[in-house]
Amino acid sequence: MIKTKNRHIFKKVPAVGTSALMSRLSKIESRSMHGQMPIAWKKASGHNIFDISNNKFIDFTSTIFVTNIGHSNKRLIKYLKKCINEELLHSYAYINEVREKYIKKLLKFAGKNFQKAFLMSAGTETTEAALKLMRLNGQKIKKRKLGIICFEGNWHGRTMGAQMMSGNEKQKEWIGFKDKNIFHLPFPYPWKVSENDSEKFLTDSLKKFDLKKDICGVMIETFQGWGAVYYPKKYIQLLEKICKKNNILMSFDEMQAGFGRTGYAFGYEYYGVKPDILCCGKGMGGGVTLSGIIGKKKVIDLPEVGNMSSTNSANPLSCYAGLAVIDEIKSKNLISKTKLKGRILIDFLNKLKENFPEYILSIQGRGLIAAIIFKNLKSENIADKLKKLVFNCMKDGLLVVYTGRESIKIGPPLTITNSALKEGLDVLESNISKIFSKK
Repeated sequence: MIKTKNRHIFKKVPAVGTSALMSRLSKIESRSMHGQMPIAWKKASGHNIFDISNNKFIDFTSTIFVTNIGHSNKRLIKYLKKCINEELLHSYAYINEVREKYIKKLLKFAGKNFQKAFLMSAGTETTEAALKLMRLNGQKIKKRKLGIICFEGNWHGRTMGAQMMSGNEKQKEWIGFKDKNIFHLPFPYPWKVSENDSEKFLTDSLKKFDLKKDICGVMIETFQGWGAVYYPKKYIQLLEKICKKNNILMSFDEMQAGFGRTGYAFGYEYYGVKPDILCCGKGMGGGVTLSGIIGKKKVIDLPEVGNMSSTNSANPLSCYAGLAVIDEIKSKNLISKTKLKGRILIDFLNKLKENFPEYILSIQGRGLIAAIIFKNLKSENIADKLKKLVFNCMKDGLLVVYTGRESIKIGPPLTITNSALKEGLDVLESNISKIFSKK
């Protein structure tokens, strides 16, 4: 029995009926959709999840960093109802007024460097679109090869082009071949490369390329997703200079980092650079399917009319959802509040690292996205321990992200209260203490 303002666990966890539901779904649904913790959601509100027994949990997942403005956000529901009452849910490429209103607001929110946007449905569509735009631009300016530079360990989606750009070799074995003009640089992990050494690390990595003739684009995950690992600032700033000097487009995959999550409107702002393309999704629609690319006019307009369209692009329902997200972020001042809450989160996790130095390698993240990265010890099966940790947290009324590797991720809705944030962190610390007892 757990009863606080933010948690109420009064029935068995996992709830009675969860196993049966999982079993029924496994017979009719692809197993690729399974693998998370055994909790069947009934409803979600604010920073709380309720299971099918009405147990109440603190959510540190935001449904994997989607519900930035909180679950079942009142403004979002109001805007969606308005759309439904207007009796226009879809219009394909035929224009509508809300589309203009949303894209105008989106561009203003993204920053002065951007003039046009193209809306889609899924995040992986946006990285595919960026790949296409970078190569179209390479053809236009007559590059000898259409090389794309990516990074080891980064991840950009599940479709073919996105997986070719991703750094997970095993996940792209199904393709059957490698694009010889997609290259992966070693990632400058902070426990391997210092800020001061990062510029040399970059220039050494690029020596083998004729950048001016053979590289047309760079795809950067704003931070490496599995561990919320940022690049050194100097590294990205030098990379931007190299791109400008050699007519290379710079794309940021902002899927997890966008829409206030990092304490900035978009994560790229942390580095003090100006990308050519932003790839957005997840928090963009507050739980409604919406993604998009934002960029300079000369880049976004590279495809001919009809050569880069999408059936569900800019449908009114998604545009209303997008408007709700931006309006909520601005009206509730969520960006600056997220920066402040992020300090509470990161400070707490750093103290946790001090208490468990033999197990915790690094604390990474900014704003309300963070990761505890554990050491891969030969004497310990870290993956099994972390699975147990996440499961035990769930039993205590807290959902954290199980990554399937040596990290645990934390990303509550930006609307979470300080009391709920601290309470959730106390639950996490308590369970880490039980599983990773000090030597």
